Amino acid sequence: MSPKKPMNFAILGAGTSGLAAAYRLQQLMPQATLRVFDRRSRTGGVLETLSRDGFQIEQSADNFITTVPWGLQLCKELGLGDDLVQTNPNARRTYVVRKGKLHLLPDGFLMMAPTKLVPMATTPILSPLGKLRAGLELLIPSRRDDIDETMASFVRRRLGREVFERLVEPLVSGVYAADMEKLSVLATLPRFREMERQYGSLIWAMQRQLKANKAAHLAEQSGARYSMFVTLRNGLSVIGETIAQRLPPGSLQLNTEILQIEKTPEGKWAIRTKEQTLLFDAVIAAASVADTAKVLQRSLPALAEKLSKIEHEGTAIATFAFDSAQIKQEFRGMGFVVPKIERNPILAGSFSSIKYEHRAPQGKFLIRVFAGGARAPELASMPDEQLVPLLLGELRKIVKIDGEPLFATVAHWANTMPQYNVGHRERIQEIESLVAAEPTLALAGNAFQGVGIPNCIQTGFAAAEKICGHQS
Repeated sequence: MSPKKPMNFAILGAGTSGLAAAYRLQQLMPQATLRVFDRRSRTGGVLETLSRDGFQIEQSADNFITTVPWGLQLCKELGLGDDLVQTNPNARRTYVVRKGKLHLLPDGFLMMAPTKLVPMATTPILSPLGKLRAGLELLIPSRRDDIDETMASFVRRRLGREVFERLVEPLVSGVYAADMEKLSVLATLPRFREMERQYGSLIWAMQRQLKANKAAHLAEQSGARYSMFVTLRNGLSVIGETIAQRLPPGSLQLNTEILQIEKTPEGKWAIRTKEQTLLFDAVIAAASVADTAKVLQRSLPALAEKLSKIEHEGTAIATFAFDSAQIKQEFRGMGFVVPKIERNPILAGSFSSIKYEHRAPQGKFLIRVFAGGARAPELASMPDEQLVPLLLGELRKIVKIDGEPLFATVAHWANTMPQYNVGHRERIQEIESLVAAEPTLALAGNAFQGVGIPNCIQTGFAAAEKICGHQS
């Protein structure tokens, strides 16, 4: 793609989506001038890796999923493929808290439905009546329409109240930090509704897919095989750091707040900061949707209004370091989730040094605890001096710990988790329609096509490709 003259592009936001867009723009139009703005003092957005006393601490996401390609693709293109680390193969299980005790999630239970029936029939997490109701899912009439419904409604309808409260609610809350009475099935896990439509039963669909997956696995002859989740040996912040290092000098403009974006009569975009106003041929908005809505309010009020309607929740992540001798029990899993009905402020916990053994020195143990979300939004911004003892006290009820932690760190992420509630798909379609009418504007971020790292990367790639497609 060779434009008639060098183009001048702006990217708002130096998080994962914005940096992915910058990387892709460089590939597609290396001759273009690029400026990446962020009001923070560093790149990477919420991805931040700390090193302390030999521990490696991820301040937000600590890995990414490999069942979609964009995370692996970007890491390999950046030359980070050899640094990818898989989860500990001896601990690929999850615990669920019931009455304050840890119980292994039934083997083969995948987010919302079982692939194996015997573990479901023998798990102590469910009562006999709960297991019977789950088994009756095979006989529940299926819905064939495309009408959306909440996660709570869908799971109760298919598998019953107990499976929802004890298994699905904590698992999904751990991903989306959402209210299950509002969260959309079609916007988050649409494949389960498709299973219902196609097979009439989730259990039957999972059995069929398990057989198909086994056949596909046997048919594979070559190629790297990864666990479902991977991370980078030197921390996920390396992704942003590597891209930033490859940008042309002067491309990054940090500590810069964008006040307004306006479209000029000539079709360019005027970006105003406290210090100056700059003109660009095209803009990719990859900041938070709240920030994007604010700066577009004057030039594109209809788009700004739609963006501002996307609700967000926040979380706090407390990380505790211990000597291994202080942990008075053995684990066969890499973390746990806590159902809402347990009335515990903890959403989930990760045995970080079991999940990825390089994250703690030998003889040490690292635990990350997640709190907040729609379940307890006040915890996302609670002062550390209140939050740390609260979460440590609750953690002691779940995990047998002797003594005080070597240290604790807390990361606060207020209003960073978009809520994919019922109606979200339709709102995103309306947003996409409004953006399509602006060929030199693109959006990227976790509010549109998924909250995970690969989804953020994909939106950055797509935004760059839209802009370059217009200019070619």
